[in-house]
Amino acid sequence: MASPLSDPIIRPFAVTHRGILAIAVPMTLAYLSTPLLGITGMTVIGRLGDASLLGGVAFGALIFDFIFATFNFLRSGTTGLTAQALGADDRREIQATFFRALIVAVAIGLAVILMSKPVLVVGLSLLGGSEDVREAASTYYDVRILSTPFALMNYVMLGWLIGLGRSGVGLFLQTFLNGLNIGLSILFVMGLGWGVAGVAWGTTIGEAVTALLGLAIAFRALHASSRPRWSQVLDRMAILRMVAVNRDIMIRSFTLLFAFAFFTARGARMGDAVLAANAILMNLYLVGGYFLDGFAAAAEQYAGRAIGARYRPAFVRSVKLTLFWGYCLAFLAALGFWFGGPPLIDFMTTNEAVRAAARTYLIWAVLTPIAGVLAFEMDGVFIGATWSADMRNMMLLSLALYLAVWAVAEPAFGAHGLWFALLVFLSARGISLFWRMRKRMETAFG
Repeated sequence: MASPLSDPIIRPFAVTHRGILAIAVPMTLAYLSTPLLGITGMTVIGRLGDASLLGGVAFGALIFDFIFATFNFLRSGTTGLTAQALGADDRREIQATFFRALIVAVAIGLAVILMSKPVLVVGLSLLGGSEDVREAASTYYDVRILSTPFALMNYVMLGWLIGLGRSGVGLFLQTFLNGLNIGLSILFVMGLGWGVAGVAWGTTIGEAVTALLGLAIAFRALHASSRPRWSQVLDRMAILRMVAVNRDIMIRSFTLLFAFAFFTARGARMGDAVLAANAILMNLYLVGGYFLDGFAAAAEQYAGRAIGARYRPAFVRSVKLTLFWGYCLAFLAALGFWFGGPPLIDFMTTNEAVRAAARTYLIWAVLTPIAGVLAFEMDGVFIGATWSADMRNMMLLSLALYLAVWAVAEPAFGAHGLWFALLVFLSARGISLFWRMRKRMETAFG
């Protein structure tokens, strides 16, 4: 079976501000709805007044954050491959990509369930905690682990919809998922008194119902006339390509997790006040990231479609427009953080030492969206183009530079040096990928 990249036909299409915003705005809203779920879960358990239950939910959720971060490539990898098939006008490959990714998602989900006990033992041994906290975390984990296949299927469907440029449907599914999870968690915990298990059941049922709804929506869009043969779905070269893309994205994601874990660990060595201040300020970075992720999703779809269509002007314009909107949003976010940061710090903590430290390092958090916007947008471009090996390599190179700068800057400037190294890391990711993009374009459109 020929890959969309081997199709010699050039298929022109327009890239407009309206088209970019049509993808970016719904996906931004979808991403921003996600933190509400975690806040609700913690709130309904917190109102029970038992600190060990709250700690157990936090521990259990952290384990699942790691599991789902590991397999997030099912979302991004599916987006790139789908967008390229769309650009090549290969309707059968669009469906084959969907079925291929679903099979992988279900297989991984079932494997995680089979390995659930060892994963829980390792997770709790690393996190520690009291016996009551560990017991609550186990109760939460044993229920929520059942959601894994459905959660990964939802990753695939969201990625597939973004790849097709149907982010409005993606927003609907994400909003439905989070809204249902929130409603069920409140019902099961506050209404029925199920405690920690109620939060887990709310999430599990929400993922399952959303997966079924997503499948129903997807199958309505899958025309029988373009249905691929199973031989195409299970094509060896297509599967190997998908595995290679997903492997590289997973390595990139682990490297990113390590970089932020290292930042947290170094802050912890500087005392509780600096650790707490850094945690508060990193929330500003995360909020900025949720906004910028919408334009990264637009970059994924348009870049991937341009690669599949072999149409260089669309690729170049999609990069320019997503960077334009990304930088506009990044500077607005920076201004918001600068003026809104002090009252937010005071709201999030009453500890005067933490407040003082957070104000001292606020300027660095203000600069994170500006330093990181190029990295966010380039990630979108490279995911859409499935240039995953370059993403992996430039991430590893940026990590090496980050550690080198940290080794010099932190001993000289303390926490300021640590923050400076983080900004270098964010900037290096964007600059190195932009440099590689220019090289890659010559090959892709030559």
